[in-house]
Amino acid sequence: MSEERTRPAMSEEPTVTLPDDVRIREIAPRLTFQDHLVPTEVKTELVRRLLDAGVRAFELSSFVRPDLVPGLADAAEVFARVPRVPGLTLGCCVGNARGLARAVDAGADTASFLLSVDEDFARANTGRPTTESLAELERMAAFAADHDIVLGTYLIFAWGGPTGPARSGADLEPLARRLLDIGVDHWILADSVGYAAPPQIRELVTAALAHVPADHLTVQIHDGRGMGLAALLPLLELGVRGIDTSLAGSGGHPAMPGTHGGGLCTEDAVQLLELAGVRTGIDLARLIDAANWLTEEVGAPGKGFVRHTGPVPAPGRPGKPLAFTW
Repeated sequence: MSEERTRPAMSEEPTVTLPDDVRIREIAPRLTFQDHLVPTEVKTELVRRLLDAGVRAFELSSFVRPDLVPGLADAAEVFARVPRVPGLTLGCCVGNARGLARAVDAGADTASFLLSVDEDFARANTGRPTTESLAELERMAAFAADHDIVLGTYLIFAWGGPTGPARSGADLEPLARRLLDIGVDHWILADSVGYAAPPQIRELVTAALAHVPADHLTVQIHDGRGMGLAALLPLLELGVRGIDTSLAGSGGHPAMPGTHGGGLCTEDAVQLLELAGVRTGIDLARLIDAANWLTEEVGAPGKGFVRHTGPVPAPGRPGKPLAFTW
């Protein structure tokens, strides 16, 4: 007589509510052109194409030492030339109080201090250790309080790198407390070399959210190891709506020559979000056109899939035929 086996009841999947929309901030105007020297006209043309695609948030440039980042020496001119449209938010990077003052004069809405969690990169990027950077940030916070600008900070290599081991949420705690003491509670967590899979994304972002509200947190993934798109849904589940991406996955850094430093590909991210029912307000077809223009005009290496294969077909939008070899 065979023994009857009782099949265990299947547990129900937890219900996850995704936000209705997100704020995609395009960082290619800063990330790509800090590594590729191009005329100012090319930079402003890129922004115009992105505006036509519906992008309304940018990290436009950096007000930093031109000897360290010569590609962004025209930051003020770029700010002056960008068309102002309704809903536009223009951000920048700054390395010291002088750069913050220049950002205010240029009309930046937000400025993000370049704070590296990795000591070696901190010295290569800004010429000073992290402890000195925090002292500078404290002086800048006092300046920003008297001016019409939101001062936040990067946490570059928040998940680890560029060559060292991964970092955990516990590793973030001392720096998080110091930033709050200074009075800076708008943070950009940057996975600068693509260390994080979804479990690591959840752990570090959860640790950050214990200190700052979700609407003060932006996450910037650099897709160096092919895990960038996988980070999007965990971020949405945690309530993070500020996501930095880079057109065509382009980008690099003069302090890390020969290393692909591109951000998560904007057009791939927009497609995934829209298919997940999350609005971005961005026209994917125009975005793809802008990505192709960028890689051809600048010669910047571009990653990504959707601009090569075409978007997933939708009503009124036929798919792009693929050639298969069997």
